Amino acid sequence: MFCMKKRDNSRKKTAQTLTLITQIGLIMISAVGMTTALGIWLDGVLHTSFLTVLLFFVGAIAGVQGAYRTVEQIFGNDGKKKDEDSEKGR
Repeated sequence: MFCMKKRDNSRKKTAQTLTLITQIGLIMISAVGMTTALGIWLDGVLHTSFLTVLLFFVGAIAGVQGAYRTVEQIFGNDGKKKDEDSEKGR
């Protein structure tokens, strides 16, 4: 019985980890993709060649910031999951 609970907890933790990784990936892809697409469009309209590169880096910075905020929201500042802290009554 104990082994079964341990396995279920392990599967739950694995699923939560995969969900977090997927969410971070989508945040990065959407931020970089949207700003790069905007840069390509602006370069075409304004006949320039530097806005795509500039907006790519702006999107990368925004994506990293969004991923950091997501991880910080989930784990907090002390490295523990907030769900665990609320279950313990803290």
